[in-house]
Amino acid sequence: MKDEQIYSLALMRIPGLGLTGACNLIRTAGSATNLFRHRKELKELIPDASDKLIKALDCPEAFKRAEEEWLFAEKNQIQCITYNDERYPSRLRECEDAPIALFYRGNTPLNALRTISIVGTRHATAYGEDLCNTFVRDLANLCPDVLVVSGLAYGIDIHAHRAALQHGLATVGVLAHGLDRIYPAAHRKTAIAMMNQGGLLTEFMSGTNPDRQNFVKRNRIVAGVCDATIVVESAAKGGALITAELAESYHRDCFAFPGRTTDLYSAGCNALIRNNRASLILSAEDFVEAMGWKTSTHPSNNAVQRELFPELSEEEKNVVQALQRNPDGMQINILVVETNIPINRMSALLFELEMKGVVRAMAGGVYRLLQ
Repeated sequence: MKDEQIYSLALMRIPGLGLTGACNLIRTAGSATNLFRHRKELKELIPDASDKLIKALDCPEAFKRAEEEWLFAEKNQIQCITYNDERYPSRLRECEDAPIALFYRGNTPLNALRTISIVGTRHATAYGEDLCNTFVRDLANLCPDVLVVSGLAYGIDIHAHRAALQHGLATVGVLAHGLDRIYPAAHRKTAIAMMNQGGLLTEFMSGTNPDRQNFVKRNRIVAGVCDATIVVESAAKGGALITAELAESYHRDCFAFPGRTTDLYSAGCNALIRNNRASLILSAEDFVEAMGWKTSTHPSNNAVQRELFPELSEEEKNVVQALQRNPDGMQINILVVETNIPINRMSALLFELEMKGVVRAMAGGVYRLLQ
């Protein structure tokens, strides 16, 4: 594990190699370890690898920085989670621009069965603050296992984290800098509490400043680790709308609370709803119903039994078993996490099961066994 972590961190430091390029190299070579150990024979692993790439991988400075960061993480109880690590967020792994390594300090697994992001303006109004707290409180009653993700920023972000802590939900803050600091410093107390009821996550090494461009990069992780993104308040332009756009590009569900047409910090939400970029919700009940997360009241013996479908493959049986445990249905990303089947394969399996009359597609990417 140590070797893969150091090789992955070194790959992050290779000049001229972007996120997508690094991610594609990991996927093709199988691991960062394979990539570096077989650098001289790289064209056997990756036929279209250029001489320029092979030369770039010979970078002692990258390894020196990687080893320094690995030691920093070890010293400070920070988990270094590489792309193929089972702790890596499986939802994020499906994104083309996923980081090849993450740094995490916390006590909550990043592959919770139900994960949402709550985002919004840094200039939250009393209306937005109340919406945020009420939504999280009611969601905690309906789905006490939900993981709440946001960006630890001023406004809606910090209110979402604090509401989650108050109402007993785990919450993870995605940072735009390294784990050697907390920004903004005013949120340090909340961040410390989150490490005992969630955690702090970043792709940035220690010493990285919270520069403006890092917040945009951070937003793709906020969107990518979740089943759904909820925009509470947003002006006509802002980071929350970028996160919503990213969520849509990752084929994740997006929801928004409406506001008065004259309210500056509801303009973005209203536009998302008007342009069908987000579904309108008024409450946690609306959201849970749309996601198919409603608690089942049906007796378990009404579930479809696996033996009724002897022609199913092992993978199909795994999907059916997961759905048997959740008679009200499951969102596709939750199925991916629970069965450990990649999302592209899962989509094909669900299509086959639909054709066989075993499952039915519902709104919000939810699938349910036919009774």
